[in-house]
Amino acid sequence: MKLIKAVLCSERRNTKTKSEMQNQAYFFLVLLSLTHSLFASSNDAKCQCDEAKINRGGFPENFLWGAGTSAYQVEGAYNEGGKGPSLWDNFTHAYPEKIVDQSNGDIAVNSYHYFEEDIKIAKDLGLDAYRFSISWSRILPSIQPFVTMFHFNMPQALEDAYGGFLSFRIVADFRDFADILFSKFGDRVKYWITLNEPWTFSNHGYAIGRFAPGRCSEWQQINCTGGNSGTEPYIVTHNQLLAHAAVVHLYRTKYQIWQKGKIGIALAAIWFEPYNSTDENLMATDRALDFMLGWFMQPLTSGQYPQSMRVRAGNRLPNFSNTERDLLIQSFDFIGLNYYTSRYVLDKPNSSSMSYINDSEVDIVAERDNKPIGEVSVIGSWLHIYPKGLRELLNYMKMKYNNPTIYITENGLNEARNDSMTILEAIKDDIRKDYIHDHLCCILQAIEQFEVTVSGYFVWSLMDNFEWAFGYSIRFGIHFVDYNDELFTRYPKHSALWYKSILVKKIKIAQSIVSNDAKKDRQKYVPSNVFYHE
Repeated sequence: MKLIKAVLCSERRNTKTKSEMQNQAYFFLVLLSLTHSLFASSNDAKCQCDEAKINRGGFPENFLWGAGTSAYQVEGAYNEGGKGPSLWDNFTHAYPEKIVDQSNGDIAVNSYHYFEEDIKIAKDLGLDAYRFSISWSRILPSIQPFVTMFHFNMPQALEDAYGGFLSFRIVADFRDFADILFSKFGDRVKYWITLNEPWTFSNHGYAIGRFAPGRCSEWQQINCTGGNSGTEPYIVTHNQLLAHAAVVHLYRTKYQIWQKGKIGIALAAIWFEPYNSTDENLMATDRALDFMLGWFMQPLTSGQYPQSMRVRAGNRLPNFSNTERDLLIQSFDFIGLNYYTSRYVLDKPNSSSMSYINDSEVDIVAERDNKPIGEVSVIGSWLHIYPKGLRELLNYMKMKYNNPTIYITENGLNEARNDSMTILEAIKDDIRKDYIHDHLCCILQAIEQFEVTVSGYFVWSLMDNFEWAFGYSIRFGIHFVDYNDELFTRYPKHSALWYKSILVKKIKIAQSIVSNDAKKDRQKYVPSNVFYHE
């Protein structure tokens, strides 16, 4: 069988180390798993589970239920409170054409001024935890803070001084920043996330130029600020990993023993399935996983980049010193996974244009035989609904990376902004409610059937916000934000009511969730008096 021969032959036919042989053996298991995934109910995007268990009582006892936001996306007040200019301040002001609606986060949804209302929203839902980035700088009562240190944004001064994460100098500065956070807030913050989606920051910011700082190779002709798509993404990821490891080492040696918190990293994770069962596409699928998830998980577990990346990127991929490897290996107490969607993968010969994107030699598509991998809520959206992909991803993490403790740190659905809808119409997001339900079902199946260690779930997001390159053109929130109201009034959507219903006592939804009187009163938040208990 060609598949077995491919597995047993090295890409660089040389003497194999014990580690390489173990990786090769594992590769065979992964290919079998991908083949199984391809043919097992391939047309069914959902998981089957006991409906009675889709609630707090059906998940492990200490399972954390939460929701998330990030500072730039919700805070606003970009020039208040002594705040200096940030990377995204500069990017959105200098290149408004990079944002779909040419908007920015100068005001966002004004959480800087309305944080008390937002705390009430989180508490009203019955959440255990609230994930936010530290620029928010609020320690919340009665809710466990999950604090992210870097969520795509940083002081513009560091970018101007030495190129930010393009320079090794960022490692010491990021460690110093973390030292301040640990010393000031570590007695109350028990969950730290060093980096949010370092893949997205490297790829979108330095390979394709869609996110700040908007860098890419000139041959892409998309008005980038400069850059090299074939080298800079690798450098930026390398320095992100070193910065992460330095912060974890600091926490473990100076703070963790008495603050008794946990620290991890949140990774972007698309699940990839082979387009068909050819050996080439099966191996391409494994490469796609390596180039996205393995780019980070492999150094964090073995101290080196995936073999498939080392072969294809060559000397453009930096090396770790022995000391750096020691710091990297197991530099996490938990792994956060941000899962939204899945894709099919085909093998593709290498392009002549040098780029991180092309190095993987794969073609990633959303359709097979003219059928999408899952439905979308927005025409033309990147987010195809495929809950089963999360179950497969969790099982993959267990198999390949020794079953780490996992939190689903982001999971949610986008809808198009439509200002012609009434608020009563806009809050009817049953497709989002179903999306959350179906993904929780797949998480439960991964826990019960595959024995994956999943310890919490954070819906994205607590409220509508500035969605990076999409601006305010799409809505991810389980709370509707009225952008046409100067108070940015928040209203619970059906998804919020349902989410609360599985976290507290059984709840009925009142017929009229948003009254005209409530609108006239211009409340910042329409609270839980719309609920009543049986």
